[in-house]
Amino acid sequence: MQPFGEFLLLGEIARGGMGVVYSAREIRSNRRVAIKMILPGTLPSPAAVQRFRTEAEAMHQLAHPNIVTIYDIGVLDGQEYFSMKLIEGGNLADAIAEGEFNIPKPADVRPAGAQWRNPASRSRQVCREKQSRIAALVAKVSRAVQHAHARGVLHRDLKPKNILLDGQREPHLTDFGIAKLVETEARETQTVGLLGTPDYMAPEQAAGRVKEITTAADVYSLGAILYELLTGVTPFPNRSALQVIQDVQDKVPVRPRLLNANVDRELETICLKCLEKVPKAR
Repeated sequence: MQPFGEFLLLGEIARGGMGVVYSAREIRSNRRVAIKMILPGTLPSPAAVQRFRTEAEAMHQLAHPNIVTIYDIGVLDGQEYFSMKLIEGGNLADAIAEGEFNIPKPADVRPAGAQWRNPASRSRQVCREKQSRIAALVAKVSRAVQHAHARGVLHRDLKPKNILLDGQREPHLTDFGIAKLVETEARETQTVGLLGTPDYMAPEQAAGRVKEITTAADVYSLGAILYELLTGVTPFPNRSALQVIQDVQDKVPVRPRLLNANVDRELETICLKCLEKVPKAR
């Protein structure tokens, strides 16, 4: 355990290009929390510090059961940090990789026990259960995103890795590191590089058309997440980041039902609507 102001750092949870997250215990309340800070020992650029502060500010003004709660924001010995609710069930990217949401394909039908005289009947039930879970999860994340939008916050980096799952497998949106605070940025001239994750990035974001990035960009990302949940792959899989950025702008993804005929038609329709190239069509 390592002391850090009013906290005891218990261990590292995650690390990225700019920040690190620790599990910690708040001494005065004996509460387990997560602490995020800029990587110690680095000399962050002014832009990196501003992104960190923007993340803290964005999350602090949001109060929703499916958005990670911020407790405290501060600076200790020059080290900027914020504490937040600790979510200990991993993230959606790991759950997808482990097959938690896999929808059986028609060729995957297997006998499932004596109580199932017709294996196809079992397969249909599993498909319904999996897709009901997927629909419920994406609906909860979408409502959390809508809550942020209603308060002038665009996430701009929605992806499975930024959706944490608790012990009951409820989703919690986090990592607003490149969030856009609409009211603030509307009054300022912004110079922004290409930020985000290509596999989940809207065409206008991939093209670097910063002024065109609206709530529709987050809707596209939600569609890309739904696509991966339904098919097990991203809309443009097995490509380099540069190729994905080009494909996002120029190509149409394969329909989910062509990858798995068991995908529900209505979920496919919703997914493809979110992935429309033109923002107003989403």
